[in-house]
Amino acid sequence: MIARSLRTPLRDKLRATMHALGPGLVSGAADDDPSGIATYSQAGAQYGVGLLWTTLLTTPLMVAIQLAAARIGRVTGQGLAANLAAHYPRPLVIFLVALLVIANTINITADIAAMGEALQMLVGGRQHGHALLFGLLIAFLQVYLPYARLAAIFKWLTLALLAYVAVLFYAKVDWRAAAVALVAPQLHVDFDALLIVVALLGTTISPYLFFWQASQEVEEMQRKGSPTLLAAPERAPAALLRIRFDTVSGMVFSNVIAAAIMIAAAATLHAHGAISIDSAVQAAEALRPLAGEQAFVLFAVGIIATGLLAVPVLAGSTAYAVADALGWHGSLDHRFGEARGFYAVVIGGTIAGTALDFTPIDPIKALVFSAVVNGIAAVPIMAMLMLLASNPRALGDFAIRGRLRFFGWLATGLMAIAVTLMLYSASR
Repeated sequence: MIARSLRTPLRDKLRATMHALGPGLVSGAADDDPSGIATYSQAGAQYGVGLLWTTLLTTPLMVAIQLAAARIGRVTGQGLAANLAAHYPRPLVIFLVALLVIANTINITADIAAMGEALQMLVGGRQHGHALLFGLLIAFLQVYLPYARLAAIFKWLTLALLAYVAVLFYAKVDWRAAAVALVAPQLHVDFDALLIVVALLGTTISPYLFFWQASQEVEEMQRKGSPTLLAAPERAPAALLRIRFDTVSGMVFSNVIAAAIMIAAAATLHAHGAISIDSAVQAAEALRPLAGEQAFVLFAVGIIATGLLAVPVLAGSTAYAVADALGWHGSLDHRFGEARGFYAVVIGGTIAGTALDFTPIDPIKALVFSAVVNGIAAVPIMAMLMLLASNPRALGDFAIRGRLRFFGWLATGLMAIAVTLMLYSASR
């Protein structure tokens, strides 16, 4: 009886914890998409654990930016693009959204191509056929599944990322070297190194996650019938505490997985001289002879599962941004007939990304390239996000300040410096 009574409070605490996890956890997990996996694999293959410090550096920066985005949604009850359109020139907002659409479409193309290749490695068949299947399936699920069920699926899909932690058990890891590399940065100033650093920053601090988390806070608020914090400031302590716990958990989880992928690639690929890995699929294939069949299967299955999580987030964030910027009515909580424009963007973005997989575009190069494009697009979007989040006219007394504001602008500045150095190095 005592054991049973102890289990009940523990079960209640676990349920409360899972209930508190939502937009932040999903945003963090979606950050480790096939494009991200390819970038982390390439970094580990080419530089060993030499760039592992980036995962530690970017964690507080990710937390700050995502907290700012989440706060905008929860405080105002509107998405990021809608708030930008309300306080800044519409042409500027349209330009930022256009950057997001381009970056997201390239990202969807790369992710779906990688999913198709991963399934081909596991079961055979044609890669393009698998890619088309995934594109249609993802578009269908977003249109026909209600938001509550889709959100639950997203939460469970985050567990697939643990496959990359499991891969470490099949690799011979020099944990001492990894620990030193985590806290002692090794800096490289050549173009290839700067390209990888920008790709790492771009795939870690990705623009689509800002729009997604802000909009998901709005979705959660509307589904529960909660007022905005501007209308009910007395709810702020509990709401902001939940957002902080959710976001910190999601970003730490994301970077732990990123570090695991980088360490696995360093311990297997780099250690055996395989430094020209440009895609997540190549990394999975290369792991087979070095770490065994189990590691190969885990890596390949992880690519598919993370793609199933990330592509809907990419397409959804595009739709939220376009709808907000143009003043359309729509969200994932609406039926198709209630938000035709919104779902047209969801379907169009997913299908466009899938269709590009049938062009001569090299999906291998597209993976890391999409991360670089995200890094470049992130700079102006992050700058406008921080201006908005710091604006009392938009957020009232909830405008960010102190450490949150400092780390948000630090993230923006570091991203701008990395992109500038990369472009300067390329022009020489």
